[in-house]
Formats: sequence, structure tokens, C-alpha cells
Amino acid sequence: MVKPVQRPNCPNFSSGPCPKRPGWSLEALNDALIGRSHRSKPGRAKLKEVITRTKALLGIPDDYLCGIVPASDTGAVELALWSLLGARGVDILAWESFGESWVTDLQKQLKLEDCRVLRADYGHLPDLTQVDGDRDVILTWNGTTSGVKVPNDAWISDQRQGLVIADATSAVFAMDMPWPKLDVVTWSWQKAMGGEAAHGMLVLSPRAVERLETYTPSWPLPKIFRLTKKGKVDRAIFEGDTINTPSMLCAEDALDGLKWAEQLGGLSALIQRSEANLATIATWVSQTAWVDFLAADPATRSNTSVCLKVIDPWFVALSESEQAQKIKELVQLLDKEAIAYDIASYRDAPLGLRIWAGATVERSDLEALLPWVDWAYTQVKDAAKHSLGDRSESA
Repeated sequence: MVKPVQRPNCPNFSSGPCPKRPGWSLEALNDALIGRSHRSKPGRAKLKEVITRTKALLGIPDDYLCGIVPASDTGAVELALWSLLGARGVDILAWESFGESWVTDLQKQLKLEDCRVLRADYGHLPDLTQVDGDRDVILTWNGTTSGVKVPNDAWISDQRQGLVIADATSAVFAMDMPWPKLDVVTWSWQKAMGGEAAHGMLVLSPRAVERLETYTPSWPLPKIFRLTKKGKVDRAIFEGDTINTPSMLCAEDALDGLKWAEQLGGLSALIQRSEANLATIATWVSQTAWVDFLAADPATRSNTSVCLKVIDPWFVALSESEQAQKIKELVQLLDKEAIAYDIASYRDAPLGLRIWAGATVERSDLEALLPWVDWAYTQVKDAAKHSLGDRSESA
């Protein structure tokens, strides 16, 4: 196969941290409030601006609280689980790595007595009709490590009594979130908008606030998980008074991404870009015999973390260790050519490729990338067959 000529302008296709917006440079951080307290009037104003712009861009209802919390999306999810669970039985959906990590939290750390796990293998979703609206529900709205997203919200009851807690770190800014059906939503700055890491976002519905103010967990809560004071939600957290010290450089970077999205046309424009990127990959997959989506149902294919598997009979016949080596060689070849960085599948996921297709990725870069992926796979396969032929001749 002839080596492609056109190269991506940006070779960053990582699923976390994700690529920054097109045209980003360090100059975007020139207005960062460096050397000042985050609790100063201008510091608090910056953090409040992140919250205000976020709510407006995502269409978060006015009566929902939105705040900045510690420790990325992981911290935001943990905060919600430790602060809210235990009042009711829990249904937890797990079909990829991060969902399984929340299962571990509930069963081995919080040790909930009434915890029902609804599982599915990578590439599939659990049976959503089995979810009980009288119980709290926890799920990853988009499975970042499997490329499988929840296709709709029809399975969530409007008469539910439990809370719906959604880890949405690779869904917000790329998918329409059904806010009235969700009670807790979390994400991180370094995902869909390509911001700097270590900060999480937490959204609470009025029902989640009511739970916080009427229920106290039986376990102790670390300081960074505490959302209440004297039995009431600490609303200052959702006005820019963070629980611990945030990075004002990171806050400035988050603001830059939000402003870019606004100039682009808002959430609808972000979704359109991401879906167009998925369509580009889908066209390539349909024309490429050796690869397919990991997501079994097209309706559940993620338009952000696109996970692919190798279906070539030659590859499938290899041992697992040999398959791992070939994927490693493919990824290293693209890395060496400065075509694509960090596109191997997640360490706990089935072997394959994972390409970020969110709005910060230019469609033209994906169009340039995919012929290179095909070329790299052919190079690896041909080299393996040549080596096998050499060994046969020697024998």
C-alpha cells in the first residue's frame, strides 16, 4: 500500500486529556489570575464565570446547581456517590471500565447492602428496561472505554423515586443531555473541551439537593466530599467558592474553551461537529475490511470516544499476546510518523483502537488520519507475514 501524503494538522486524538480547540495557544491563558487568591473578588468572579457560561452553553435548568469540585470527573462522581447513596437501593449499570470502578466503590468501599449490578460485555448495553425507578441509578452516559453510549432517555421514568446519577464526562458538549431525567451529572475539564486536568464539574437537580438536606450517610465524609453545612446545601460552592484550591490557569483554560464554543454556535454546533466526525469514521469503517466498531448496535455508537476492533481473520487467529503486539506496533508506527498519538484502546478494554471524535477535532484531520491507519495496519500485517515466510524458508 502506498504511503499517504496528506497528514493531519493536529495529531492529537487522545480520549483524555482530549485535543484542545483548533488554534489554541498559550496566549489563551494571558488573562489568568496568577498569584491571586481564588477567594478574592476577581478570583471568585472567574470561577463563577466558568459556572455561568457552562450552564448557559449546556442548557442546564435554572433550578439546577452547578459547581466546580476537586479531582476531575472521578472526584465529582465519588463525591456524589459518598454523599447521596444509602437512602435507597441502588441499580448500577456497568458495560465498560469506569462503570466497573463505580461498582467496586459501592460494593467494596461503601459496602451497600442493596446494590444490584446490571452488566453487559464491552460493545453492548445492559437491559435498560430492567432499571427500577424506585431505586437510585448510576451509569456512565457514554462509555469512554467501550465507545458505547446510552441512545435515549426513554427508559428513565418521569415518576421515578430514586436519583439518576450520570457520569457524563465524555458525553457533555457532544450529546444532548436530558436534564429533567437526570439528578446528578458529572464531567471534567480535560475531556470534551480539552481543558487542563484535575477539576471536576457537578450538577445537582432539586431532587438531589433535597436528598442532601434530608439524608445523612452512615459513613464519614472527607472534607472534599462535603456539600452541606448545618443540614443545608452549601450553595457557595455553586457560586464559585470551591471546596479546595483550584488552579486559576486551568480555570482560564476552561473559559477559553467555553468562549470558543459560544463563538462556534453553542451546543448544537459542538454536537454537529462531533457527529460529523463519527460519520467520517463510519464511512471509512464501511469501506475497510479489517476493522469494525466495538459497539454492536449503531444506535449506541459513541460520537466522542470511538472504539474500533480488528476483525481481519489473520489478526483474529493470532494469540492474545500476538494481537497485543501488533496493535502496539501499529500505534507506535503512527506515533513515529507524528500522524496520531495515544489511540490504542484503553488498558482494560478489548484490543483495538480508540479515536477521539469530539468537537475539538477537525473533520479534515480525521479524513487525513484514516488512510494512515489503513497504511499502518497493512505495514504491520505485511511485516508479520514476511517474517513468518522467512522462518518457514529457514526451517
